Amino acid sequence: MFEKVNPRHPDKIADCIAGAIVDLAYKENENPKIAVEVLLGHGNCHVIIETDCNLNKKEIATSIKRIAGDVIADIKIVEQDIHLSNNQKEKIRCGDNGIFKGVPTSDEEKKLSLIAREIYSNYPYDGKYILDGDKLIICQSNISTEILKAIYPKAIVNPLGDWTGGFNVDTGATNRKLGSDMGRAVTGGGLHGKDLSKADVSVNIYAHLKAQEENREIELSCAIGDETVDGRPYSEIVEIARNYINSIGGFEEFAKWG
Repeated sequence: MFEKVNPRHPDKIADCIAGAIVDLAYKENENPKIAVEVLLGHGNCHVIIETDCNLNKKEIATSIKRIAGDVIADIKIVEQDIHLSNNQKEKIRCGDNGIFKGVPTSDEEKKLSLIAREIYSNYPYDGKYILDGDKLIICQSNISTEILKAIYPKAIVNPLGDWTGGFNVDTGATNRKLGSDMGRAVTGGGLHGKDLSKADVSVNIYAHLKAQEENREIELSCAIGDETVDGRPYSEIVEIARNYINSIGGFEEFAKWG
């Protein structure tokens, strides 16, 4: 059983805004320290940013408007905690405690991901989808149920009827759809709105890639300040994650589908 939500779901819009702000930090600094929380809904977007970067609020507001449209942006930027900052001063070390799991992507996850992307490519509106064996549930806004039923005749489509999605009928928050983003690998911590020094980002990506490569479940743990994880220098794990993020186009792109 697996659920997928598309990039126009309110929670994913919040993740994309957080990712865009992290992208701005990486344009300023090769190794920025940043954590972003976004709450979005009903015409408002509240953003809290903890960082060591000198970010431009106008650039952030422009990114918010590009992703979310005409919303009122409330942006608060504060300096990163001094203890967390000192942890990274001399070298790149693990930025947080955590337990992480990587799981090979199942055929069910691959199938639903393709269906979600296919629907979204034709109907780029708020939508979410579940696959449980042969049971496919499609909840897709702003498109006639009859049209989707003609394309997916065996699916359960919009069981409560046609609907209008988006953050004018729902709220969105960062890291609220981790099941959609991580599948069976969900553990503690969130993927989005954080720099690569955070284990929630780098170790999760590393564990995922290793699980695909070795076709087995990977379980890892780390503590804040660790210089090695899984027998490798933490800086090396950060670079593996950096290469992956760069390969898909940055943190905003990463946030769209996880």
